[in-house]
Amino acid sequence: MLVDIRTYTVFPGLLKAYLEVYESHGLPVQRRHVGDPLGYFISEVGELNQVVHLWGYKDAADRQGRRAAMERDPDWIEYKKKTAAGKYIQRQENQLVVSAPWSKI
Repeated sequence: MLVDIRTYTVFPGLLKAYLEVYESHGLPVQRRHVGDPLGYFISEVGELNQVVHLWGYKDAADRQGRRAAMERDPDWIEYKKKTAAGKYIQRQENQLVVSAPWSKI
């Protein structure tokens, strides 16, 4: 399994608003194209105002195909416009990892 770990650092004071926009506009589109996340977390210790989500794919080709379809979706395009207008995101990091042979996922 290929896991896409996406970490977004949100500007202080905007986390709640960002999560509301994501839950109502972004998550439904992602579920349509890439399914439910393996996990979705909010930092409590260390660097704050971070949202970390993990998405699972069969392999790189599966990820590329699903994400390409999502990027073409008019609802996703609208969601991206909303997040850009809200100026929520300070930084974004992505990491692709593969599961170890004994991993449960």
